[in-house]
Amino acid sequence: MTAVLDLPVKFDAEGFMTDPNAWTPEIAEVLARDEGIDPLTERHWAVIRFVRAEFAASGQSPTLRTITKKSGVETKELYELFPKGPAKKVARIAGLGKPKGCI
Repeated sequence: MTAVLDLPVKFDAEGFMTDPNAWTPEIAEVLARDEGIDPLTERHWAVIRFVRAEFAASGQSPTLRTITKKSGVETKELYELFPKGPAKKVARIAGLGKPKGCI
């Protein structure tokens, strides 16, 4: 997580932003690169917008099941977009906390 050290926001011990309101699309780009995802495509942004909207509605980061059931992005594609732990990765890139149930 070297790139994140240069960002003007705070992170918890696991690398999640502590204030979701401080998030910007530019921060998402840096976090995505830090996760090995570059560039963010329109499909990535669709998922990011979805999880931020779900967070705004519920106050919690959506789980993998919620994302795949409600976002229009199937599980296989979600794993292709955000490999190795998609719910956790997309929450981090979207500036949210770790979803419940994620290790």
